[in-house]
Amino acid sequence: MARRVLITGGAGFIGSHTALVLLEQGYELVVLDNFDNSSPEALKRVKTLANSNALELVEGDVRDLDAVNRAFDRGGPVDGVIHFAGLKAVAESVANPLHYWDVNLNGSRVLATAMEQHQCRTLVFSSTSTVYGEPEVFPLHEEMPTAPVHPYAQTKLAVEQMLSALCRSGDWRVACLRYFNPVGAHPSGRIGEDPLGTPNNLFPFITQVAAGRRDKLRIFGQDYSTHDGTGIRDYLHVMDLAEAHSVTLDHLFHSTAPHQLTLNIGTGCGLSVLDVVRGFEKATGLPIPYEVVARRPGDVPKLEGCPQKAKDILGWSAKRDLAQMCRDGWTWQQANPLGYRSVP
Repeated sequence: MARRVLITGGAGFIGSHTALVLLEQGYELVVLDNFDNSSPEALKRVKTLANSNALELVEGDVRDLDAVNRAFDRGGPVDGVIHFAGLKAVAESVANPLHYWDVNLNGSRVLATAMEQHQCRTLVFSSTSTVYGEPEVFPLHEEMPTAPVHPYAQTKLAVEQMLSALCRSGDWRVACLRYFNPVGAHPSGRIGEDPLGTPNNLFPFITQVAAGRRDKLRIFGQDYSTHDGTGIRDYLHVMDLAEAHSVTLDHLFHSTAPHQLTLNIGTGCGLSVLDVVRGFEKATGLPIPYEVVARRPGDVPKLEGCPQKAKDILGWSAKRDLAQMCRDGWTWQQANPLGYRSVP
């Protein structure tokens, strides 16, 4: 029997790529999504790419216990959960913190309640490297202190702490994956990042400028203590991140419970905003005009992590370089100039 997995937020950028990887590996999937910042078209394309119909959709909000229970009750028992559903824009979290605490923490609490009710206690949680705050020592290791500086990171750390308490109280197997910055797209160009409105992340902003949807890129601050004054992040290909979820889930299924695993998921190589801009220009041959504007609330100068623990425990490491991230992201943008709202 194929294992059955519930993916919350499975129509989103990372969720859809992970769903594709899992379908290709023979999993049966149930996706719960409210399409607040995603499209059902992504899941249609995932099934086509995987040549599989082993994906069922339940439309609903992760904060709604009835909706989550419907997802658990769709078909056979759920063996494990990958929890993507949540909000992720740093500046928005500063402007509207209560909304972030409600969606990210309360949504996770409701999900965990439903998992307990259905005796499903295997969970991969989508966390963030921003829980480290504004560290001064790099690279970042999982054992380092956490000191989140904005509500987005604070809510993610609170969920990690809640899950840690569950692991101490019962038979739970949990992995908290602290992502760095996923970019790129599936090489087919059929699924990719499709932000509604103005992008909050660097990479889709670059591709939209390249496509002529925006006249120039805005760089938030060039007065950081970095080699070129712009912020440094660890960018990784979204397919590497999707594969990390697959191997993590497999690890939990074969582990003895209870335990909690916390892992950095990145390349271990930090790149500045301007490094990425120049890398995109080199990979595509397209110029990216930009202007420097004021820093964004909540942004930190640098985030660069050590992914060695993930390699040691899971055997996982990122394989794809910046050039491939840029080429695949540009392939997606060219094929879908208006994202999933594009006319085929």
